[in-house]
Amino acid sequence: MNPLAMMMFLTSLAIGTTITLSSHHWLLAWIGLEINTLALLPIMTKTPHPRAIEAATKYFLTQATASALMLFSCLINAMQAGEWDINTPSNLMTNSLSIAIMMKLGLAPMHFWLPEVLQGISLVTGLILSTWQKIPPMILLFQISYNINLSLTVILGLTSVLIGGWGGIGQTQIRKIMAFSSIGHLGWIIIILKLNPQLSLFNFILYTIMTTAMFLSMIMLSATKMSQISTSWTKNPALTTTTMLVLLSLAGLPPLTGFPPKLLIIMELIKQNMFISATLIMLASLLTLFFYLRLTYIIALTLSPNTHNSTIWRTPTKPWLVFSIINTMALTLLPLTPAILLT
Repeated sequence: MNPLAMMMFLTSLAIGTTITLSSHHWLLAWIGLEINTLALLPIMTKTPHPRAIEAATKYFLTQATASALMLFSCLINAMQAGEWDINTPSNLMTNSLSIAIMMKLGLAPMHFWLPEVLQGISLVTGLILSTWQKIPPMILLFQISYNINLSLTVILGLTSVLIGGWGGIGQTQIRKIMAFSSIGHLGWIIIILKLNPQLSLFNFILYTIMTTAMFLSMIMLSATKMSQISTSWTKNPALTTTTMLVLLSLAGLPPLTGFPPKLLIIMELIKQNMFISATLIMLASLLTLFFYLRLTYIIALTLSPNTHNSTIWRTPTKPWLVFSIINTMALTLLPLTPAILLT
């Protein structure tokens, strides 16, 4: 793709996100989301492959449906309340609006588009879709969190964690595994949204850091399948080791970065006397833990039969500083959790 065109599309992504984040008006927030969607479509199809075209088509149809439902909900709210302010949603409109935003995020049961879309696009575009594109809808959910239906968030959160674990078990394509991982993590974020929005925001920030680190690792290793990861040790042992640790961090194992949000969410659910929800979400997360451990096993305990005895690591010239900072944050933020939560 022409660098000038790519810069224009990335600038449009930034502008759309900024409009949504800074707006107090539902129509402006909707326009920002639409700019984001339309800016990502050409980036998805920069390699004119049939799978990329299919992924872009599925993404466009899903986002258009969610946008239509969102605009309809905003119009109903404007008719009832007489204003478009984001902080004054009516109860009738909040449920349909929440479902529309959750469809944009890829939460279960509106998740069917996400694995297929991620599988059909490049790793760099997948990184944008899994992190940057989730920021504007998530911020809108935070803004209406005080008025959101608790039963809706708990049911969708539990369903997302369950499907995120169940769907990822039989996968061999890493992009699909990351898609189901995203669904599971969003379930953890949504289930606590009504009860403690600050904790949801903390979890979302850590999810973004860990997902960025994992996608950057895959980009560095040029790996999209499990079989390619199993041969990566001979190419770059240090990078393969940090990739394994990032996977364990995504699984939520202590003492890595992914552990504190899960611990704090379970503690908050118990504090709110939601013992059944806490038990169910812990049991559902064991499914997610299984496929993370399977990936870690493939990286750490299997070795390709065609290894060589060369001691020279093939390390191409890439932005190692940015990668090192993101990886360090994805692994070592546990001691800083109290300080982060107090700010």
